[in-house]
Amino acid sequence: MKNKLLNGLRNFLKKIWTPLQKKKDALIGRLRLSMSYRITLNYLKLMIINGIIFMAVFLVLYLNVQIEEYRNLAEEIVTELKQKELSDKQINPYAERGVHVMVRVQDSQEILYDDTDFTVKGFLFFKNLHIEPSDKEHKIVINETFLFEMDNKNYEAIFSYNMTKDYNRMWKLVLNMILLYAVIVYFILREARAQNVKMLAPIQEMSDTVNRITVNNLQSERLNVEGMKDELKDLAETFNESLNRLELSYESQKQFVSDASHELRTPIAVVQGYANMLKRWGSKDEDVLAESIEAISNEATQMQDLVEKLLFLSRHDKKTLKLNKSRFDIQPVVEEMVRETKLVAHKRVIESPALESVYVYGDKQAIKQAIRVFIDNAQKYTEDGDTIRISCENRQGDCVITVEDTGVGMKRRDLDNIFNRFYRADDVRNRKIEGHGLGLSIAKLIIMSHTGRIKIRTQYTKGTSFIVTFPKLR
Repeated sequence: MKNKLLNGLRNFLKKIWTPLQKKKDALIGRLRLSMSYRITLNYLKLMIINGIIFMAVFLVLYLNVQIEEYRNLAEEIVTELKQKELSDKQINPYAERGVHVMVRVQDSQEILYDDTDFTVKGFLFFKNLHIEPSDKEHKIVINETFLFEMDNKNYEAIFSYNMTKDYNRMWKLVLNMILLYAVIVYFILREARAQNVKMLAPIQEMSDTVNRITVNNLQSERLNVEGMKDELKDLAETFNESLNRLELSYESQKQFVSDASHELRTPIAVVQGYANMLKRWGSKDEDVLAESIEAISNEATQMQDLVEKLLFLSRHDKKTLKLNKSRFDIQPVVEEMVRETKLVAHKRVIESPALESVYVYGDKQAIKQAIRVFIDNAQKYTEDGDTIRISCENRQGDCVITVEDTGVGMKRRDLDNIFNRFYRADDVRNRKIEGHGLGLSIAKLIIMSHTGRIKIRTQYTKGTSFIVTFPKLR
């Protein structure tokens, strides 16, 4: 039975209620109503619903109070019945107040007294509530039965309460209350509308501020949060934080473009200079020709390297960088890089104190590219005779790769910026060491994408150590 009711209710909602709700939402959606007006309409709906509930409760309480009064009168009559003769015509002194009684013997149903002028016929609303038709009006009658004993006999006293006057009085009172309630609702909604406009004024101010924000004033325009201590303040602060992040991202992009342009300007100028030299004397002077070809080739190689790094960073920023990860032993990779370093940096002392077998999960070429960045930096920032140590250790399943050098080292103020794009320390620029300042940024992105960690130990003029840890396979 319960399942049938639930299924019936579900079908009703699907077929009737849900389509009506959608139509109502669509109709309201086509109407352009202000928030203050919508809030006022919600106030009106709530006040109407609460008013109806209040009136219904009032009616029930009013009727119960009146019925209780009639019941008290009936109890007084029953008490007096026990002390009077049932043939007494003055049994019921409250007939004019609407209380009528019929007394009869319970067993034989013999009527001993009856001053009721109502029939028991009529439309039954509740247990004992009847509408008794008459010539002029429909009378509201409530029947109630009392049992009592007298002279060892059981009697019934059936009371009929004529509540027509109470009913009419009640509705007059209700109509007056409705009128008064309508006036109160009007003034409440009027005041509420004004308060809504005042309360929502910050939203209009926020909207105006947002409309004024452009690229040119992104640094200066922010939402005003003074004087607000509510959800609007939280919204404004959240939006301001988003603007701060947007500004930071925009400035980073501007700086990125500026730095990239600056880095490309120099090799392009060199290539253009040698091209002009070739145009003037290159065809006749073999020395100029050879020098120009070598310089142009070197600059082209540097530009290609820079462009590849920029493309890598761009793919990462666009979330289009793809890594082909697999499980592999990193020991052969590190051994290969050690051999390559010994061939390239033959004037440095290359040491590999520990090359242990350890498996990692990642992109082999990307990890090799990241480690190569640290090794290349070790070569650039060391001099002939300095030592470069490259090790690979298995520490309880974690892969720990260390690239240590005895070169120039770094100052403390540079540590916080070395992973920023295009950042190069002043000492490095003064020494005219080649580079774009992108290698460490790329290395960090690769290691972070493999849930790895980077630890740096450095001392100025003493050397630097980069310790990269890849977590144990799980």
